[in-house]
Amino acid sequence: MPRTGNRSGVAGSSKTSVEVLLAEKVDSLGEQGDIVRVKPGYARNFLLPQGLATVASDHNKKMVVRHRQRMEELEKSRLKQAREHAEAISKYSVTLEANANKDGQLYGSIVATDISQALVSAGYEVQPEHIRLEGPLRELGMYTVKVEVRPEVKTEVKVWVVPTAAK
Repeated sequence: MPRTGNRSGVAGSSKTSVEVLLAEKVDSLGEQGDIVRVKPGYARNFLLPQGLATVASDHNKKMVVRHRQRMEELEKSRLKQAREHAEAISKYSVTLEANANKDGQLYGSIVATDISQALVSAGYEVQPEHIRLEGPLRELGMYTVKVEVRPEVKTEVKVWVVPTAAK
């Protein structure tokens, strides 16, 4: 009796290719959630047994679409929060005391960690790596320092470096 139907053993396939849904990022193939066409043997012998992909059924495709929509909504929410956070930071100014000589030169320097600690103590969650300094601040004065909350959300904060009050 002649065999008919799908010889590859993978649903949704043809003789030359099969559609799979990637469960993880696969180099030179695609990102997690992508639907790609591959050779049936590659799917059957590598992707499916390794758990890197699953058969791209209608149900799985719908689930991926729903998941992407939820992720986009979540990303929009996070971006909105980051913008609000950046706006609040821009309205605040940091005052840091430092020991300095008569000419206004600091005996030490003000670095991103100092600015970050001052912002955190004021209630703003800013990590030192978010502070963009061109170099340490070594003189008394007012500086405008860039803060990168996220790669697409940037703001500035005023930093006042003042002499330490005499005791």
